[in-house]
Amino acid sequence: MDLSHLKVLVTGGGGIGVGAGVCQALDQFGATLLINEKELDKAVKAAKLYKNAIPVQADITQKEDIERMFDIIQAEVGPINGLVNNAGVGLSKAVHLIEAEEFDGLYDVNVKGMWHVSKYFVKQLLAHKITGNIVNVSSVHGFASQPNYSTYASSKSAVEGFTRALAYELGQYNIRCNAIGPGMVHAEQNYELIKTWAADPVKWVEDFIENQQTLHHFIEPIDCGYTAAFLLSDLSRSVTGQTIYVDAGKTIMLFNQDYINQK
Repeated sequence: MDLSHLKVLVTGGGGIGVGAGVCQALDQFGATLLINEKELDKAVKAAKLYKNAIPVQADITQKEDIERMFDIIQAEVGPINGLVNNAGVGLSKAVHLIEAEEFDGLYDVNVKGMWHVSKYFVKQLLAHKITGNIVNVSSVHGFASQPNYSTYASSKSAVEGFTRALAYELGQYNIRCNAIGPGMVHAEQNYELIKTWAADPVKWVEDFIENQQTLHHFIEPIDCGYTAAFLLSDLSRSVTGQTIYVDAGKTIMLFNQDYINQK
């Protein structure tokens, strides 16, 4: 793929995991990156990793920050034609224990922040009479979930509903909107989270890959990045309103491998 014609804003692109994988893939295919983070130093550090990347600071929960970010982008590179709404936060907690502040904090980023950045992205596309593409980062939790993830899962279901409706709404302008739904993407820091429910997190991950996926390998961040790059490219010109699960087959399974292969 040649994405040298793309200027893509990646929210939350300065960290590790899916955001880094998206930036790596887009950089590989020649896109200009606008890497957004809440902390400028984090965005600056990430931008140094890529051939053509510009750091842009903004807290996407703040309207004034988003407006300022797009003003800076306009001054630096002009109108942009790609957006990856990657910024997101998690919450693993029983529904009856979640406080309103925690719920609001999660939705402010995962849903409202995504909507707000998309709004300003579309406004600048229409103002300059150009086309572009949006890729929203959802999760397998938008399809099916597990205990203590009800609030997080509901936010990712909102991401997918927004993706479908926005694709319908913007089709008249030849603007496409799709989503990717990562499964268990491999990262060393995952082991700390897994310790909260498994005594041996390394073995738990090994068992998960063997029994909970149809493809028995780690899902790497770059796998998500390649899928996002495809959706931003002209190769997907007839694809809109879709969510592609990058999950090594997790969401297609009616039964787990260890159930099917009982001796």
